[in-house]
Amino acid sequence: MKFFISLLVLASTSIPALAQVSSLVHKEEKRRYIVYTPAAYNQAPQKAFPVVFNFHGGGMSMAEQMLYTQMNKTAERHRFIVVYPQGIKQDWNVGFGMDYLAGTDDVGFTQAILSKLKQDYRIDDQRVYATGLSRGGFFALRLAAELPQQFAAVASVGAPMPEPVLQHHRQKDKVGMLLMQGTADKVVLFEGKAASYLSADDTFAYWRRHNGIDGATPQPRLIPGPAGDATQVSWLEQGAGGASVALLTIKDGGHTWPGADAFNVGLPIGKTTRAIDANEVIWEFFSRHRR
Repeated sequence: MKFFISLLVLASTSIPALAQVSSLVHKEEKRRYIVYTPAAYNQAPQKAFPVVFNFHGGGMSMAEQMLYTQMNKTAERHRFIVVYPQGIKQDWNVGFGMDYLAGTDDVGFTQAILSKLKQDYRIDDQRVYATGLSRGGFFALRLAAELPQQFAAVASVGAPMPEPVLQHHRQKDKVGMLLMQGTADKVVLFEGKAASYLSADDTFAYWRRHNGIDGATPQPRLIPGPAGDATQVSWLEQGAGGASVALLTIKDGGHTWPGADAFNVGLPIGKTTRAIDANEVIWEFFSRHRR
């Protein structure tokens, strides 16, 4: 999926003061990422802070992901650090579009960022999380599969389980898993795509099995949108003990970040639900999970 939200970037003349662009060299290539620290970080010099990696969609940049999702505001309210990595050629290696093993080493790049963060910041390494939109969401699922010892929970937006990740998933560790998907998404289909990715329902079932969750599936909880919002959200969650699995289905929702400012650049992105704020929902889920 490739779409651009440069209009959002033009609306902001500079990166917020608490967000710093950093870089490191990985596999002989300079890679960049933005680190946003909440004001509370400097006010509590003895405190270690949780970290959320927020991966951009295909064709987007780290700055666009930061401005579109507006997760910095949530980081201020709930006191966590946000990291926005930059993919090579604005993409992430999820096994389709490039070779899973021989393509870009984005998993290693993520590990390198985490190691650097531990040197440069006060990081609570029991509370490290990953989220992302579209290709970034697919990649967050790869991290859940390959680095479960480092990521306590993952939230994927508009991106069910990639088939190549499924084929290479060998780790047994449980990971908290939150999936958000619109039923009217025309970019990444709710019902899945053969040889590319599972359906949203099958992804929920896969992680449910992986985390050892059994028993009958409960009835989902419905969250209606405000007046004038045609979308409806249903919340389905199972599991306990720090490894629950949740599926947030957005009826008539598109390929968007729930609660974000709606935009239209002439591509089939679809409706943005106002029933929830994705950032608040993601953080509430993350906050219940630790390594």
